Amino acid sequence: MKTTRRTILLGAAATALAAPFIRPGPARAADFAYKIANNQPMEHPSNVRLAEATKAILEETSGSVDIQIFPSNQLGADTDVLGQLRAGGVEFFQLSPVILSTLVPNASINGIGFAFPNYDAVWKAMDGELGAYARGQIEEAGLIVMDKIWDNGFRQTTSSTKAITSPADLEGFKIRVPVSPLWTSMFSAFGAAPASINFAEVYTALQTGIVDGQENPLTIMKVAKMWEVQKYLSLTNHMWDGFWLLGNRRAWNALPEDAQQIIAKHFNAGAEKQRADVMELNASLRSDLEGHGFTFNEVDPKPFEEKLREAGFYAEWKKTYGDEAWAILEAAVGRQLA
Repeated sequence: MKTTRRTILLGAAATALAAPFIRPGPARAADFAYKIANNQPMEHPSNVRLAEATKAILEETSGSVDIQIFPSNQLGADTDVLGQLRAGGVEFFQLSPVILSTLVPNASINGIGFAFPNYDAVWKAMDGELGAYARGQIEEAGLIVMDKIWDNGFRQTTSSTKAITSPADLEGFKIRVPVSPLWTSMFSAFGAAPASINFAEVYTALQTGIVDGQENPLTIMKVAKMWEVQKYLSLTNHMWDGFWLLGNRRAWNALPEDAQQIIAKHFNAGAEKQRADVMELNASLRSDLEGHGFTFNEVDPKPFEEKLREAGFYAEWKKTYGDEAWAILEAAVGRQLA
């Protein structure tokens, strides 16, 4: 089998997460034994880079800070783990800002439909003023958040019944969306029938016909084996989504300042590496997914954006987020949306 950086990345996750870390110096119990959770499978680049980061944190703190990774919703669905994070049951959590909006409403502003034309626009915004605004909102809600957001990717639409190539194809379409008012609002504006379902239950919902479609980045399609329950994949690029790395404030404040700096350094470096990983994976995933049976469809985004504008979607969310947040978003993407 041909070995590529992509196969190394996907294969490394299992080894990195399954093997115990080698503690530097004399074996001893960590002063701070923390947990980090996410909804991504072990093979996802996020967990590859998290494993690297947590190992580096353990080593650089001389075994004082041991952060164990719990992937694939092992500690519960996203909304459940968010509650655990706030209560201190889990110390760190990677979560989509659009799902985080159930607690921090304006955190989801990056998820406005068709706002970002490409990755250059995404990173300029999220590493700039829009990201700083979102982090401020998160911190006001009592959580710790790292400076760099991790990449989930541009989201695409799949179906088991028909190709989605125009807004009309979404009318009455039963589609799973994450538990978020923004997602529900967007697909309702298309005339679809969105159902809010946590990611851990998506495969079963598709398999049993509770919904006929879903939307996710290509990397998630791969690691979750969506081709087993879906046939058509439309490149709608309707939303960019990421993962904020969140922390429990009490657990964070309990750490010595030097440990905080070490953790932040390695988590933020991991985010930068993970972004590059996802970009490289995306370049090869189409042929991979087609090989598993997905039928791809190219989509013109303009009719979808026009449909949202006609339905009042942008005007509604500008009012919801407020003029300040909306102005930051429009400045970040370089155009008016509403």
